[in-house]
This record gives sequence, structure tokens and C-alpha cells, in this order.
Amino acid sequence: MPGKIPVTIVTGFLGSGKTTLIRHALIHAHGRRLALIINEFGDVGVDGDILKSCGATSCAEENIVELTNGCICCTVADDFAPAISALLAREPKPEHIIIETSGLALPKPLVKAFEWPELRARLTVDGVIAVVDASAVADGRFADDPEEVARQRQADPSLDHENPLEEVYEDQLLCADMIVLNKTDLLSATDLARVKAEITQAIPRAVKIVETHEGRIDPDVLLGLKAAVEDDLARRPSHHDAEEGHDHDDFDTFVVDLPAIGDADAFVARLAEVAGKHEVLRMKGFLDIASKPMRLLVQGVGQRFRREFDRPWRQDEARRGRLVVIGEKGVDQSAIAAALLAS
Repeated sequence: MPGKIPVTIVTGFLGSGKTTLIRHALIHAHGRRLALIINEFGDVGVDGDILKSCGATSCAEENIVELTNGCICCTVADDFAPAISALLAREPKPEHIIIETSGLALPKPLVKAFEWPELRARLTVDGVIAVVDASAVADGRFADDPEEVARQRQADPSLDHENPLEEVYEDQLLCADMIVLNKTDLLSATDLARVKAEITQAIPRAVKIVETHEGRIDPDVLLGLKAAVEDDLARRPSHHDAEEGHDHDDFDTFVVDLPAIGDADAFVARLAEVAGKHEVLRMKGFLDIASKPMRLLVQGVGQRFRREFDRPWRQDEARRGRLVVIGEKGVDQSAIAAALLAS
């Protein structure tokens, strides 16, 4: 495929570690010209901001395109194609494009966009990387009782027992050329072996599984798979193959603006408590800690939170905290906001 620019799609469930993986790849790009397209739900570009602060040449703002307030797999014509065209118009052109999908996106509809003649002539999908939170999967987050669901569905095909979170997770695995098991340091050897066995059993073809933590994988492992995924869609089944499209009505996303925080430890503990009480799937954003010159990056999956000071507040920006909250449809947004804002 001479002349075609390779594209790597990084998919994965909410909080699996996609951005951390990409940030590590950018820092260790060894001079390779990389460009990124980042897709997030909500109007706070947390992932883009994390990547722009990595310090590497590929992290420069002109090399990163952010698409917010919509799933990239649903807005191909309006958002994705123009973003690709803008990147390809730059000189020098990128050597490789990485696309980070949101945690709610299905990768297969995005890959199908590369069947369009104007994209197929210039690009090839080098590979789909599915990042998996090994610890969350070990806890059974994505399937209530798969065997019981299968028995019930066989007994009555008219019943719909699909768990939407499980569907998203499985579709990401089924489309993958490589599966990155992240956060393996949180698992015992027995649990890790069990998770790998479950994933292998769920995928009808051989897919390489790579273990890591903190997304520490050499970019030479992730890039250059030469899978030409756009020509191989038939071997990548999806729960949504028979549908005209799909939506994300199973999830609610909203933003909470926060005042300066006095005690970071106490507030992060409150975040975990609120997430557990209201079954929040994901929280991510930035906090203004009153006594600190740097902003605090906070990312949570369920009740498990991580935090770090990522950069100093700039003189030209307002110091304020903002959190993106993602939950299942009908989550009590008012109660969550009130709990986070309580003094």
C-alpha cells in the first residue's frame, strides 16, 4: 500500500488507560511524526489537555485534533472526515495518525469510514488496539451473568437481556488486532490468567494480548501492524452489524464546575463515595487546589481514583475545577452535583 498513511485506532472501555497509553507512545516516538484525533464525550477536553502537556514534539497542539460532544463513530461525515482532511493538508504530512475513541464508541463503524474512496485512496487502518482495564474485568464489571443470559435468550428469543456496557466492551474486543491488558499490577497471577482466558474465549480469531501497567508499551509494538483493517471487516463481528446505526442513549454525561478545593485528600475521598452511591461509571477532570500553583488532574473508574499535578496554572487562564461525570441513563445528576459541591 505505497503512499498510504497508516492509522491506528485506540479503543477501550471507560477508564481503561487509552490516554496514558498514547501519551507514553508520543513521548517515546523516536522522532516519528505522529498526529492525533481525540474523541471525548462532554465539553471538557481532558484527554486532549493531558496529551498536549506531555512535552514531546508530537504533543504539540497543531498535531492534535479534538472532537467533543459526540461519538466519532456516529459523526463520521460531519466531524471525522474534515478532521482527517485537515491533518493531511499539513506539510510535512504526518507519518502515522492515532485516533483515540471515547470509551463509549464502537470501533467498527469508524473503520467502515475508511471504505470511502476519498479516504481509502490515502489512508489504511494499520490496526485496532483495544485497551482493557484488567482489574475491572476481573471484578466482572461488563457482564452480570453471561451464562444465565444465554440460557434465557435461547428459551425466549424475544427477550432482550443485553447489558449495554457488555456490548460496548465486547464489540471493542471483537474488532481488535491487539488487546492491551492494562493495570495488570493490580491483579494476582491467578486472576490475570483468568481474564486472559475469558478474553481469548470471547474472540473467534487469534489476537495478540499484551500485558502492561501505566500504558508502558513501546510504540514500535503498537504501530506498524499492517493489518489493513478496512479490508478485513468480515472477520470482526459486532452486536450492531444488522443495525443502520447505533446511539448512546444508555449513558448520561454532564459537567460539574467546582470552586477551589482546600483538602485534596478529603475531596478525592468524597469523589469515591459519590461514585459508589450513585453508580457513576467514570469521572475525570481538573481541580483547583487553593494552596498549590499546579492544577490537579483527577481520573476515576467506579470508586477507584488516581490523581496527579499535571502542570502549573497559566497566567492567562481562570483557575477553576471542572469534572466530567459519566453514568448510565437516568443517573441523578442534581444529587451528584450537590454532593460534589457540598462544603
